[in-house]
Amino acid sequence: MYSIGIDLGGTNIAVGVVDEKYNIIGKAKIKTESSRGADAVISDMAKAAKMAVEDAGLSLKDITALGIGCPGSINTETGEVYYSNNLEWEHVFLTDEIRKYIDLPTYIDNDANSAAYGEFLAGAGKGSKNFIAITLGTGVGSGIIIDGKIITGNTYAGGELGHSVIVVDGAKCTCGRRGCYEAYASATGLIRQTKEKMLECKDSLMWALCHNDINNVNGRTAYDGQRKNDKAADEVVNMYEKYVACGITNAMNIFEPDVICIGGGVSKEGDNILTPVLKHVDAERFGRINERKTAIKIAELGNDAGIIGAACLYKLHK
Repeated sequence: MYSIGIDLGGTNIAVGVVDEKYNIIGKAKIKTESSRGADAVISDMAKAAKMAVEDAGLSLKDITALGIGCPGSINTETGEVYYSNNLEWEHVFLTDEIRKYIDLPTYIDNDANSAAYGEFLAGAGKGSKNFIAITLGTGVGSGIIIDGKIITGNTYAGGELGHSVIVVDGAKCTCGRRGCYEAYASATGLIRQTKEKMLECKDSLMWALCHNDINNVNGRTAYDGQRKNDKAADEVVNMYEKYVACGITNAMNIFEPDVICIGGGVSKEGDNILTPVLKHVDAERFGRINERKTAIKIAELGNDAGIIGAACLYKLHK
């Protein structure tokens, strides 16, 4: 049995054909260029899907279902994209439109939920029943899976841990609130914190790492400075990891899942971020006397998580 997974992003349309063991056996990628409008993007989604099927050495007759992970607020029942700021879409009936090109049972969910579902099935959450994936990228994405089901909420916009507040009246978030987890634990938040510390500490080695141009700061700058024993960089990293741990602890205390995984670009630091985060969470989690606790892991599937999760959305609708 084979299914198609489409990970629709603001930059790329990434497609894969996935087999029953969650292996991607065929791939294709096309630039999204959402400024062309929804019709053009959907046409290219179908084109990329057919390319991936061909790459797998199959035909559409061999495919059982198609799934789409899409950014934004998604009605998973009707297939309507209510709103996607990344794509500049409003009220696009995506599943109906793509079936004009590929007549297969088609399912859709938010891209973060799809990626979480991929990790749940085949990655860091494999074998678990209750699982949360947190992605530390430009923003903070999250997917919450309870009893094997994705939590979407009353208006299909639930599960957004990135927009829970961890600092009252704190830094402004892109959602309009202040002090959101996303404003502090995202790579964007880390970059802001790094710049603020550099302006405070003109003798920091981080300036040299950025060739004395603060515009060159990225999510690695503070960690690279810490590896060179720069005190200012160490302070940035330590505070950032406290913010990351705070959101994870909140999620753990609310849901107490079997596993929480950390993905996104910052997670590539591996044990450099995981070890101190674990220390903070262990000190603050509710019920810390209990030896049994939620496992915290680094995500395993990288960019493939969204494809695998989308391809397997049909499992939630059997």
